[in-house]
Amino acid sequence: MEAVAHLKYIRVSPRKVVNVLKLIRGKDIDVAMGILKNTRKAICPDLIKLLKSARANAENNHEMDGGKLYISECYVCPGPTMKRLMPRAKGSADVILKRTCHITVKVKERE
Repeated sequence: MEAVAHLKYIRVSPRKVVNVLKLIRGKDIDVAMGILKNTRKAICPDLIKLLKSARANAENNHEMDGGKLYISECYVCPGPTMKRLMPRAKGSADVILKRTCHITVKVKERE
């Protein structure tokens, strides 16, 4: 049995999130929290909230032990991209892509 937590429409590029998710994949929840607290990336506070949510879902909805939880699966999917125009020379314009992402974390209980 596993508990799932989602974080949607986060205004960070999925490419930047993947590097942080690689650090915590397969780790215990407490170890992953420590890694995220000491990592200087913009997405880390959001991932800490997501891990707390996943732990709460596991404890309250599935009666799992919070001390035995580990991250079994975590991945990021691209969300909708906002397109903005930036003026350039001679009346032309460039498109600026402001990317978003959806992050999913699944936790399981160690036997």
